[in-house]
Amino acid sequence: MDWWQNLLLAGVGLIAGILNVLAGGGSLIVMPTMVFLGIPGAVTNGTARVAILGQNLTAIAGFRQKGFSDFKLSFSLALCALPGTFLGAFLGTKLTGVWFNRILAAVMLSVLVTMILGQRKKKKPQPESSTEPETASGPEAAAPTASAESTESQAEPDHSLAGHLLMVLAGFYGGFIQAGVGFILIAIMNSLMKIDLVRTNMHKVFIVAIYTIAAIGIFAWQGKIDWVTGLILTVGMSVGGWIGSHLAVSKGESFIRMVLYVAIVGMSIKLLLM
Repeated sequence: MDWWQNLLLAGVGLIAGILNVLAGGGSLIVMPTMVFLGIPGAVTNGTARVAILGQNLTAIAGFRQKGFSDFKLSFSLALCALPGTFLGAFLGTKLTGVWFNRILAAVMLSVLVTMILGQRKKKKPQPESSTEPETASGPEAAAPTASAESTESQAEPDHSLAGHLLMVLAGFYGGFIQAGVGFILIAIMNSLMKIDLVRTNMHKVFIVAIYTIAAIGIFAWQGKIDWVTGLILTVGMSVGGWIGSHLAVSKGESFIRMVLYVAIVGMSIKLLLM
């Protein structure tokens, strides 16, 4: 590729790396960009994994530097994702031409609808409680607060077994096409297992890093990786992963999401018309 194409890939990778760690969906920008630059679908699918691994390794280091790590739970979730990853990655190597474009476009539009509905649900005003607690003094006044603090401190991962089982399906999807898998992992860990969003992202980057190693092996075995392009993309996504780990759940996410909405619509239309 020309120098400007390499520069474009590195820049897109930087944005995607930040987005992937903050929420997810960075591959929804990277993969269509690679297709538009003339890289075949299956090679795009494999090459992007090289950069995704670099991005998540730097993100793991960034979270750990900030004091966020729980390798025991991260590793157990990642191990559950691996069986699905092997099967999904093998099927992903068979995706070529128009079918890759159609599936990627369908995934992008599905993620867009899910994101918009999720944001609208979050913005719905919460009904105020109809009963106000009576004002009390002395030890009784501290009791509700202590109870609330106790409840919050016990907000440990719930539905752990179901979460681990669903990781098999998440691993399959991640191995198959990767794009948008961050939203699936967030849904499993944050919505089902009740892990707070910062720690969800902490686990997410570890899980993706582990299963991506397996996916790279499958795609390399099938000769579906452009290593030079992958390393150029890795530079951008690794820097983005480091920055994203320090900006996790920050104010910048809403702006990035808006950019993503526009990019998803435009790229989906382009993919469907190719």
